[in-house]
Amino acid sequence: MSKLKVAIAGCTGRMGRVLLDCVAQADDLELHAALDHASSPHLGRDASEFGGARGVTVTADAATALQGADVLIDFTRPEGTLTHLEICQRHGVNIVIGTTGFSAQEKAVLGAAAQSIGVVFAPNMSVGVNLLFKLLETASRVLSHGYDIEIIEAHHRHKVDAPSGTALGLGEVVARTLGRDLEQCAVYGREGVTGERDPSTIGFATVRGGDIVGDHTVLYAGIGERIEITHKASSRATFALGALRAARFLQAHPAGMYDMQDVLSLK
Repeated sequence: MSKLKVAIAGCTGRMGRVLLDCVAQADDLELHAALDHASSPHLGRDASEFGGARGVTVTADAATALQGADVLIDFTRPEGTLTHLEICQRHGVNIVIGTTGFSAQEKAVLGAAAQSIGVVFAPNMSVGVNLLFKLLETASRVLSHGYDIEIIEAHHRHKVDAPSGTALGLGEVVARTLGRDLEQCAVYGREGVTGERDPSTIGFATVRGGDIVGDHTVLYAGIGERIEITHKASSRATFALGALRAARFLQAHPAGMYDMQDVLSLK
């Protein structure tokens, strides 16, 4: 049985190195390409120096490197992912996207690409976090009245976007279940004399510091009790293993737009 040929974008970054290691340890996968940005000091080095199998050179030439690949896994930045997406379309390569920070217009571009290739796009690839998404549907239905909802997230000091894509995804699940529009009811910061809390809002709080991999809590605060549903990631391997599960999923499914709920059969 032939192995799935995997390309990894941002291969020398924190997430990229974990992906390289996980691919190297998987019996059914092989590293096809290791991509980095054009100004990277690591171009031309062997991917094995960053955790991958020996024999693949780190390159910025995605157009050449993606030829013959089955799937690209991309946890980079929106502008880089969109460039890679166009090349994947050209070569018929599926793509797993863990990048966050896309605008609504950019998300529409992802959806258009899914007409010709398989796309798994999720704000968080962790199996546990995606189970959390499912649990929130039940919790939000039961706690729809009399409970104030706040979402608290914490990440390492290097994260560039806030709130995290996962926190926003959690908010979208809660808002959708409650019949609200997150764009209209989200509160992203409080300062000064804000007045009493509007019960229809969903609040977000962001923490950045140290090497926190990713903590997310959804708090339902009622009168006399509160319910907290929390997921804490202690290693980026949880995201990498979920991404590899998504890559295998795409190999067995037709072109289209999917998320981790599809991959995990939670819908």
